[in-house]
Amino acid sequence: MDRGYVHIYTGEGKGKTTAAFGLALRAAGAGLRTVVIQFMKGKRSSELDAAGMLGGLISVEHYGCEGLCRPGDPLDEHIRHAAKALQRSRDVVADGKFRVVILDEVITAASLGVISFEDIKELIHMKPPEKELVLTGRGADDEIISLADLVTEMKMIKHYFGMGVNARRGIED
Repeated sequence: MDRGYVHIYTGEGKGKTTAAFGLALRAAGAGLRTVVIQFMKGKRSSELDAAGMLGGLISVEHYGCEGLCRPGDPLDEHIRHAAKALQRSRDVVADGKFRVVILDEVITAASLGVISFEDIKELIHMKPPEKELVLTGRGADDEIISLADLVTEMKMIKHYFGMGVNARRGIED
């Protein structure tokens, strides 16, 4: 089996989760099983519906509150959900069931103090050589970036949210 790598999709721009799901779709096309563990996302989205149509090649699990976690918000409930997501992440990184593991918004969770960057480093270090590990979220620190094999930064240049457009089903939701 090929060697696996650590990918990071970070930055303030849109597209981190979308890029990760694109990789999951490509993996499914090659017959590789993928699990997506979503940190701080409790709301159902179109990605989950699409993954369900692929015969079990992409599994999506979301852990989080219905509302967004923002700096300054109380973190107790977010921390409880993130602890479950973190334990599940450890389990799937260690087992052989999934060739690709995507930890969506795990970096944001660390940036907001819901989990620690040490937790992310632990996951990177425990990754078996053949497993692909994808980490998404805003605020990747230099140490996490140095441990990755591929880092892409999404940069916000312009977004229609600034014109008052809400998330649209199938496009952002």
